[in-house]
Amino acid sequence: MTTTRALPWTPPGGGDVEMIEVGEYWDVVRAPADIGERALALLGEETGAVIADYGLMYWLIPAGHAQTWQRLRQEIHALGADRAGVTYVGVPPAAHTTGPRLHWQIPIGPDRYLTDADRLREALSRAVSEPTEGATAR
Repeated sequence: MTTTRALPWTPPGGGDVEMIEVGEYWDVVRAPADIGERALALLGEETGAVIADYGLMYWLIPAGHAQTWQRLRQEIHALGADRAGVTYVGVPPAAHTTGPRLHWQIPIGPDRYLTDADRLREALSRAVSEPTEGATAR
């Protein structure tokens, strides 16, 4: 018998992207796609759901983890609820799984939801520090 776990949060229904407040169900880490693709390869099956949008990737991480995130590079940001204000992220419907518009690079599901923030930070750190394939050393 197969059982399906219910998600505590699900993407918007219908065909429209929704702006969702970050912090209640999850925080996000945003990275440029070139770095994000390398991190995604390093994470493999350890990644949770990932949203992609024109050169950026967004990982969903557990709520509250953005506040303790240590910056890796200027263009990698952890976004979460804080006292400075409210942050929103555009979230595509579950059926949007191809680009170039906002879409799920790695679709959300009962077995693929949040990415462990520490593992993501390690993968992004390696993706930033390791040269890309085909790059020449200086």
